[in-house]
Amino acid sequence: MAKKRILIVEDEEAIAELEKDYLELSEFEVEIRSDGEAGLDAALHEEFDLMILDLMLPGIDGFELCRRVREKKNLPILMVSARKDDIDKIRGLGLGADDYMTKPFSPSELVARVKAHLARYERLVGAGQPENDIVEIRGIRIDKTARRVFVDGTEKNFTTKEFDLLTFLAEHPNHVYSKEELFREIWDMDSIGDIATVTVHIKKIREKIEYDTSKPQYIETIWGVGYRFRM
Repeated sequence: MAKKRILIVEDEEAIAELEKDYLELSEFEVEIRSDGEAGLDAALHEEFDLMILDLMLPGIDGFELCRRVREKKNLPILMVSARKDDIDKIRGLGLGADDYMTKPFSPSELVARVKAHLARYERLVGAGQPENDIVEIRGIRIDKTARRVFVDGTEKNFTTKEFDLLTFLAEHPNHVYSKEELFREIWDMDSIGDIATVTVHIKKIREKIEYDTSKPQYIETIWGVGYRFRM
């Protein structure tokens, strides 16, 4: 069974290393980031099972980081701080943190809370709905169940047909489809002079997913044939 991955976002190296040591003794895999920007990048673009988040960080503070992670990810967030004010605790929990610990605390208590929150999340997931149907290719994440698309962690808005067309191509990578085939598949009718519709939709999709629409990295034009989604 794979180890649970924990992200520690903490700028005090000694504290971060102590937390890491205790968690690793409990068979967790641990990564440390020492500032807000690095912590946010790791949380959004890597897969972790839980995050331990210090409140006072260089760059993006713990409140903002928590808010932005919670918008995109559903994982337990344990906020820690030397500040004892109730208003900080209320604010942190209000932004989506699952727990709030005031420094100093014993590393063994931290480990106990980490285990408790992971167990709670596993129960919730196990008792809840089946996991969403996800298609993920090179930075593009298509949530078929929720009909949402994320490019490098940022959500992009798609019309119904744009979403259907992108999903179809992404689910059949490296296969070349003619405009006529795509029109029949997505619009469920013969093209009969309407293949320009496909061209327009491909252009709009590229504007949302490609870094440079003049040099597409995802949806390629195969001249004289049609389009292909590259793996």
